[in-house]
Amino acid sequence: MTRTVLESATKTVIIGFDEPFCVIGERINPTGRKKLAAELEAGDFSTVEKDALEQVACGATVLDVNSGAVFTNKMATDPRYADNNFVEPMLMPELINRVQALVDVPLCIDSSVPGALQAGLEACKGRPLLNSVTGEEERLELVLPLVKKYNVPVVAISNDDTGISEDPEVRFAVAKKIVERAADFGIPAHDIVVDPLVMPIGAMATAGHQVFALVRKLREELGVNTTCGASNISFGLPNRHGINAAFLPMAIGAGMTSAIMNPVRAAEMEAIKAANFLMNHDANGGDWIRFSRVIDAVHEGTPFPEAAAAAAAASGGRGGRRRARG
Repeated sequence: MTRTVLESATKTVIIGFDEPFCVIGERINPTGRKKLAAELEAGDFSTVEKDALEQVACGATVLDVNSGAVFTNKMATDPRYADNNFVEPMLMPELINRVQALVDVPLCIDSSVPGALQAGLEACKGRPLLNSVTGEEERLELVLPLVKKYNVPVVAISNDDTGISEDPEVRFAVAKKIVERAADFGIPAHDIVVDPLVMPIGAMATAGHQVFALVRKLREELGVNTTCGASNISFGLPNRHGINAAFLPMAIGAGMTSAIMNPVRAAEMEAIKAANFLMNHDANGGDWIRFSRVIDAVHEGTPFPEAAAAAAAASGGRGGRRRARG
């Protein structure tokens, strides 16, 4: 069975076919969050810290840390602050250090800027997930050497120099190309986590069928783990959380092993916990029973993050396997 090993300073999380679904918390991301970007520009990391604690309390076993910000107020005195290539390598280590000081789960270092990826790798403890490489030639040549040098797994996104294809066979071919190019660098397939790219169901009626078929094909023919931006499936539609909560168990049933998503959504986390139980990835239903107590508290009026945090504290803060110390 394919197993992708992620580590923090003291915890191990395994993404795998026979493992519980890996929830990668998405909220530490200033892209499209003007308030958060403004806070970061002012040196205020309070929202980042709140998001880190809240996501882990709600069940995230890995946290995505994205540094995609530009500093608009500082641009007036220094135009370099309008450039992600300047801002992100400075911002990423600070984000990682703040998060690592509060929570002990593995991290996913997320940036389109290679300099930020390297800065994050240097700051990160353990064995993070690198997000991401694509099939674009320039990106392959920049990112795969970092993956090899730091011996970390990487998210492989199924687009290349031609863009994002609506044809799932083309997206599979791009994923295969990345896996093969990674092998040339000595990077094993179990350290490639493929994102087959989920299309919005509102724009493409076959988007669900496509991704389920692609996940099965990636698993059976390439033997790789998979991930996605889970909320992409519902983009532009009403009641997005209802669609997401239906999509996630179906993706798990098709073989998807992780998703980058917002864990502070009780319905979506409930769907994942139930799917883990039904897939026999929750021994004796223990995790489902614990989570059901959280949902009972929510039904009684306690907000989900507070209920989840209380349950995590009562159970000793589960979120990964404790690594043996030498």
